[in-house]
Formats: sequence, C-alpha cells, structure tokens
Amino acid sequence: QLRLAESGGGLVEPGGSLTLSCAASGFEFGRRPMGWFRQVQDKEREGIAGINYDGQKTWHKDFVRGRFTVSRDNAKNMLYLQMNNLKPGDTAMYYCAETRAYDYYGLPLANVDIWGQGTQVTVSS
Repeated sequence: QLRLAESGGGLVEPGGSLTLSCAASGFEFGRRPMGWFRQVQDKEREGIAGINYDGQKTWHKDFVRGRFTVSRDNAKNMLYLQMNNLKPGDTAMYYCAETRAYDYYGLPLANVDIWGQGTQVTVSS
C-alpha cells in the first residue's frame, strides 16, 4: 500500500517562498528515486524535479532551476521541494511520486503508477 501525501501549498505573492513536503510510506523510500510534478489546468502533468535514492544527485527543469530545490530525508521518508522567488507561472497542482522513466536530460516523466492527492500552489498578487 504505497502512499504519498503532499502538503505545504498555498497562496503566495510573486517573489514569495513555499516549502512543499511529501510524506511517503508503504515502500522502500530510501532506495528509490523520487520526483516532483506539476499540472496546470488543461495542461499535461510534467516533471519539474528529480532526485536519486540518496539525495546526492538532483535534476531541475530549466524554468525552475535556481529557484526550486528538491531534497529528501530518507530517515523520515520525506521528500521536499523548496520553492523561492515564485512566479505566477508556477501556479499549479504539485505532486510527488516515485519515478521510473526519464527524458533525455534526466527529468522524470509522468509514467507513474501511484499519485498522491497533490497540493495546490497559487502565486498571485
């Protein structure tokens, strides 16, 4: 019973920050790569960040690189996404997942078996 629970979203002004959390259970979290995805209305869900099993390697989509940082705490079965300098274009539903497929640059693809409920991030003034 793999479970993922995202939290930490909310309404922020442009330039603000949020930290998203993903609590994982039901699988060997510390041995699996993980990723963050986001989905805007009427758009496909896309991977924006990935992290390897021990957190030593990360990948970030070009439009979030330098603003977002993915990290993990395997002792707590937690995945995080620190989001700084948020922009209106970051408004989306954010999801975490175990990743299994990747694009040419190593970013996770949305070929995911199980999703959490997601957490909404809205960036607006």
